[in-house]
Amino acid sequence: MPPTLCEVCKEARAAVIRPKNSQKICKQCFLSVFEIEIHETIVSNNLFHRGERVAIGASGGKDSTVLASVLKTLNERHDYGLDLVLLSIDEGIRGYRDDSLETVKRNARQYDMPLEIVGYDQLYGWTMDQVVAQVGKKGNCTYCGVFRRQALDRGAAKLGIKHVVTGHNADDVAETVMMNLLRGDLPRLARATSIMTSSAASEIKRSKPLKYAYEKEIVLYAHHKKLDYFSTECIYSPEAFRGSARTLIKDLEKIRPSSILDIVKSGEDMAALVPPEVSSSVQCVAHAEETNGCGTRNTDGGSMAQMEKRMVANGAAAERETEITLPKGGITQNATSSVSIHDKKARGRKKVNKQVMGQCERCGYLSSQKICKACSLLEGLNKSRPRNTIEVGIEDEESSTTLMRQVTDLTISAG
Repeated sequence: MPPTLCEVCKEARAAVIRPKNSQKICKQCFLSVFEIEIHETIVSNNLFHRGERVAIGASGGKDSTVLASVLKTLNERHDYGLDLVLLSIDEGIRGYRDDSLETVKRNARQYDMPLEIVGYDQLYGWTMDQVVAQVGKKGNCTYCGVFRRQALDRGAAKLGIKHVVTGHNADDVAETVMMNLLRGDLPRLARATSIMTSSAASEIKRSKPLKYAYEKEIVLYAHHKKLDYFSTECIYSPEAFRGSARTLIKDLEKIRPSSILDIVKSGEDMAALVPPEVSSSVQCVAHAEETNGCGTRNTDGGSMAQMEKRMVANGAAAERETEITLPKGGITQNATSSVSIHDKKARGRKKVNKQVMGQCERCGYLSSQKICKACSLLEGLNKSRPRNTIEVGIEDEESSTTLMRQVTDLTISAG
């Protein structure tokens, strides 16, 4: 039986089956097509401008390593004119982050990029090992996620950089969409699905060049490129809620490979329906003319805008509604009411809290409340931390050493 030829070049033997579309393709064509798709994502969304300094959030994992490699390649090939810097966050997890940072240091040498490492212990006075020892393994990912997001901003500000790119891929975005749906948090979809986010309260913007790249294809790219990356999973992450969403996404992908991008697109469409005043905490930056405010292609001739107007009108009507309370004696035969007698309690519409982004009163970083989530979490942690420390002076230290020497010299004899 003759070997299967690549469906792109029609010459080389097919070595890769793309998870995204089941296309049989040779190794060289796969690498080329992958890079072309990332380039098209960057160009169509105008993610960068010439001369811009960009910080790559580098963890040493496959996503950030592939992102750094691809951006270096495309920057040189297409002359983006970018000044690329690696920015790593040291959460303080022994046996995991300390090993992955060694990978990042090797990447910095391999790609000839400057590297800046910012630690939780420096910024917050806590490492994740200490946080987990304090709060346990359940809910620890909340602390890490909040601290990490702010740490990236602080690291970028330290370097004087206003643009941070992260290695979030299509699987990550689909998982986040699913998590927000399961939580009933529709307004947060705008931030989750936008390829670029920014706010008037912060000079630093974020973007996701790998947003439409499948995780499996990122692994294949790293494998065939022979990239140096760290593959061990965080020792605290199995307890995270995201793991449940990830399992669901993987099961759907087995049945229908396009499920991942379908969920991403659905999330974009739903985010576009959120009224502007509700999603004011998220300012999507979409530069391409063929996209609307949240980076979703508008192909329905304006129906999206009409739907938004209807949702705003419905929200205003909900605020004007009057709740009818039934008398204690019940409903008389002549009484007229629109309230069902089967309802034990009159049900009102659930109000969506409006969020306005500002700056934290304590640390000065981006927050929708007076006190940001990071400072609130730190306040809870510090309340449980012992405040008294034992200070040992020179004299005490010498006497302590003498005492230890005397104890060591003691011999116990059996009487």
